Amino acid sequence: MGLDTIVLGGGCFWCTESVFSQIKGVEKVESGYSGGHVKNPTYKEVCTGMTGHVEVIKVWFNPELITLETLFSVFFTTHNPTTIDRQGNDIGTQYRSVIFYADENQRQIAQKVMNEIAMQKIYENPIVTEISPLINFYRSEEYHHNYFKNNPHEPYCESVINPKVTKFRAHYKDILK
Repeated sequence: MGLDTIVLGGGCFWCTESVFSQIKGVEKVESGYSGGHVKNPTYKEVCTGMTGHVEVIKVWFNPELITLETLFSVFFTTHNPTTIDRQGNDIGTQYRSVIFYADENQRQIAQKVMNEIAMQKIYENPIVTEISPLINFYRSEEYHHNYFKNNPHEPYCESVINPKVTKFRAHYKDILK
């Protein structure tokens, strides 16, 4: 069996890329933009909120080594899926929580995991994550790729990404590379 892909938007793509690139069975993670109406948008355009795009990651994974259910569980527990158009201090439609599915199976699994997380009452507020069909994916500019790895001492990396990655690593030791 070959690799499968899923496209996820959980706020800043620097954060989500930093988490998902550490998971055993994930072969590649690429930052980009999905869900908008402008072809080949730039970061500057997406940041205006006018293109309709979301900062996302495209995850290539080996389903024999990591399940889609596990990836969705990581997704729902490493960002706040209860805030509309916001993750922490990052505010705007480009930071909304969304799963872009490629087929009906991915949609069903996403809905199932989202329902399970909601029933666990992990969050005080209801989950507002969108589950939408994947229409487009545009790779982001090169400097966004491996941002945390390449810029660990940047203030945003130290204050936002590093605590998120540390929490992820402590909670998901069994699936780390």
